[in-house]
Amino acid sequence: MSVLKSIVGSSHEAVSLRNLIETIGKSDSTTLILGASGTGKDLTARALHEVSSRKNNPFIPVNCGAIPKDLLESELFGHKKGSFTGAISDRKGRFQLAHTGTLFLDEIGDMSLDLQVKLLRVLQERQIDPVGSSNSISVDVRVVAATHKNIETLIEEGKFREDLYYRLNVLPIEIPNLASRKADIPELVRYFCLEHADSHNAPITLNKTSMEIFLSYHWPGNIRELSNLIARYSALIPGGTIDLNELPLSMIPNLMREFLSQKTDSLHHSDNNGNLEHASEDHFENSLSDVERIIGLTQEKVLPTEGLNLKEHLMDIEKDLIDQALKRSEHNVSQTARLLGLQRTTLIEKINKHGLQS
Repeated sequence: MSVLKSIVGSSHEAVSLRNLIETIGKSDSTTLILGASGTGKDLTARALHEVSSRKNNPFIPVNCGAIPKDLLESELFGHKKGSFTGAISDRKGRFQLAHTGTLFLDEIGDMSLDLQVKLLRVLQERQIDPVGSSNSISVDVRVVAATHKNIETLIEEGKFREDLYYRLNVLPIEIPNLASRKADIPELVRYFCLEHADSHNAPITLNKTSMEIFLSYHWPGNIRELSNLIARYSALIPGGTIDLNELPLSMIPNLMREFLSQKTDSLHHSDNNGNLEHASEDHFENSLSDVERIIGLTQEKVLPTEGLNLKEHLMDIEKDLIDQALKRSEHNVSQTARLLGLQRTTLIEKINKHGLQS
């Protein structure tokens, strides 16, 4: 599959992004990609290279935030033997390695001011000066830069050169957050389920409730978070159908648990047909008997002369009631939650806490 087709989605935002990439990818002008972490800036840069006339030449990525500042100059421009401690031989920098191709400068907002000056000169003159060399080297490179930071704010704070910003921002691309293109989520889920399926199992699927939760969730980690979550569930239940209600809470992002609880609350007020009137009388009788049992426990217990550990005592009562409810419902967690008047996720936490079998 081409890189461009890996930008999945049928929403207006996804279609517009692919069209923009195809349009400006044919240019050699410097491009600045803006977008939050996890939106796919690296994928966009690779797609720009793929549709350009340089596609058969090198694509060289550099993460400016991952390389120590004192080494980044050498990484970009190369160095001569003996130019600093550890420089035991001449070394080509990323600009030379990307000659006739594309250089992708990711997280450009993390570059130091002194290096920004040198990068600006390279963009203007198309020549680099390796560390320790007195001779300039001409390079033919298309530069694509990206950052998740607000460059204009960095300029106001004196952390980014305004002239470099305008030099980089010839052709800007802004990638939308996943929360603003939720219509693409079902398609993205299918794509990642296929991508993360192993050779021995069919791709996983999501049941209706889980997909509804995915559509409600705001995805702070964007597409990267969605991909990682599908990879997790593909490893956890290979070839299976994912029901978030059946998963350990540790496997569900903290912020997503809120949506799961809300969904479970709504289900507590209806049966499978969505009508509370169909609930059985036995359910209410069982719920009443549980309440009566709790009252009896509190009334019958007398504080021993030697005292007691109240916290442990209440924990024992809770464990016993949950165990009884599980047995009565034949270990159906949803029915047990209704018997005890608990949210399903809360009940699962308590079952795990007490080491009970669900």
